[in-house]
Amino acid sequence: MGLIRGMARTAAVVGTATAVSGRVQRRQQNRWEQQENAQAYEQQQAAAAAAPPPQYAAPPPAPAAPSSADTIEQLTKLADLKAAGILTDAEFEAQKAKIIAGV
Repeated sequence: MGLIRGMARTAAVVGTATAVSGRVQRRQQNRWEQQENAQAYEQQQAAAAAAPPPQYAAPPPAPAAPSSADTIEQLTKLADLKAAGILTDAEFEAQKAKIIAGV
């Protein structure tokens, strides 16, 4: 019986030691993981603080209104196309309205 009792005691000691060792390892692993997460968070915050603020593009400038000389020139060309028979009366009026509306 002494041998069995000794083996049981040894098994209990080994089992307890293994359980304690595993618990210590898990705690250490959790601490290291928390430290790594904290460092990663600090690095992200530092990178965000160092990054320049986003730049928004300014709207493009409005196109300049055509000068009266350009308008007259366009209307003259349009009249020449109508006189040559390239444009119909309806096409001529539509294009003329576009040119005049651009002024």
